[in-house]
Amino acid sequence: MKTLNKLPNYINGEWCTSATANYLEVRNPATVEVMAQVPLSTAAEVNAAVQAAATAFISWRRTPATERVQYLFKLKNLLAENFEDLARTITQECGKTLAESKGEMQRAIENVEVACGIPMMIQGTNSEDIARGIDEMMIRQPLGVCAAICPFNFPGMIPFWFLPYALACGNTYIIKPSEKVPLTMQKIFQLLEKTGLPKGVVNLVNGAKETVDSILDNPQVRAISFVGSTPVAKYIYSRGAASGKRMQCQGGAKNPIIILPDAEMEMTTRIAADSAFGCAGQRCLAASLAVTVGAAQNSFTEAIVETAKKRIVGNGLDQNVEMGTVISAESQKRIEGLIQKGHEEGAKLLVDGRKPQISGYEKGYFIRPTILDNVNPESKIAKTEIFGPVLGLMHVDTIDEAIALVNSGQYGNMACLFTTSGAAARKFRYEAEAGNIGINIGVAAPMAFFPFSGWKESFFGDLHGQGNHAVEFFTQTKVVVERWRDDWARKF
Repeated sequence: MKTLNKLPNYINGEWCTSATANYLEVRNPATVEVMAQVPLSTAAEVNAAVQAAATAFISWRRTPATERVQYLFKLKNLLAENFEDLARTITQECGKTLAESKGEMQRAIENVEVACGIPMMIQGTNSEDIARGIDEMMIRQPLGVCAAICPFNFPGMIPFWFLPYALACGNTYIIKPSEKVPLTMQKIFQLLEKTGLPKGVVNLVNGAKETVDSILDNPQVRAISFVGSTPVAKYIYSRGAASGKRMQCQGGAKNPIIILPDAEMEMTTRIAADSAFGCAGQRCLAASLAVTVGAAQNSFTEAIVETAKKRIVGNGLDQNVEMGTVISAESQKRIEGLIQKGHEEGAKLLVDGRKPQISGYEKGYFIRPTILDNVNPESKIAKTEIFGPVLGLMHVDTIDEAIALVNSGQYGNMACLFTTSGAAARKFRYEAEAGNIGINIGVAAPMAFFPFSGWKESFFGDLHGQGNHAVEFFTQTKVVVERWRDDWARKF
């Protein structure tokens, strides 16, 4: 009988077998093969990681920024050298296509590259002679021990919204990957180990809710980053902030895309399908609602239905596959239930992707692209984050009605407009209430040097991941006022 690989934690520069008796299976969602077992680490193990990070912080914060980024340069090269293997691991444990996994890892590397600019990004400000003989300056200092609680859908990318910036700013770090996809982070920590980072600067603790609560409650953890659903984001934000931690919690989404009659329909359809069905809809920037304006209704509806029907679904490692699986049997059941709920609420099923038969992968967690037409804006399906390859269609007469629909939602992660009108585009970007806006773009994902924004119930906190926001999040400002009179200076 094959012995299953029990994944270790990485604490204080050592790979450690967890003391827990509780493990979960890690399955390939396409083949349902059990690839490993992940521990549900104990509070004691979290505390050990925090203590290791706190001890390492004492010397790490005194390491010059120019020296700290040398480890990131090494990490960037190691990620590039192991690019194919990391992408393949993401596909095996997450279910997305290999091309999507490669795109994910490229975004991770870009964040490392941006964080290497920290000697410039962390600079403060100063003013001489704010009064006679008095100078004032503002400097940035690291917080201490910081942590990330990561989701399943981007196991390679999302930790890098935070980790490289935290390290570059002089903080020490703990990552708790999703228990559904822990293998990618195992390999990334093996690369982090090869950089020669001092012991305790980075730590990996696997687990689920008990592990998360231990991170939230530990008084030595100064800041926490989270990406996941809105209910969990609210829980983590409130529990962490209650003890004075700095928090940034990315929540859920219900992203609308608006199609005007003057949109270039072939391009719009292709981009909309990639947005709605890419990563099997399991991303916080996936298009979930398509709102057509006026004459765009018939042409877009016909085109998107044909595109959805033709999309090739299968194992993400197989050649020519355009869409992989959802993450688990539980997710598959929940998504299929929401499709049924939408149909019962009056939406018309133009394409039903439930219960597909994928040759060779009959047990996999597959759902084909699904399209629901005439979705009622007040229905449950219009307001619920499905997190699957399901696109709902709504139809209005004017761009003002479309923008009103966008702004009526509880979420504000992304909104996109498809048009050839500059005036319409400017109106939309000015009035739409969302943190990430796309114009003829289906996934308005910011580059690493811009913050990953989010409004309303899509984000809880003040500062987002990536770029200058990350630098501000992982540092605290200190203002120093100095008086140095000439006659005082001569005494020394």
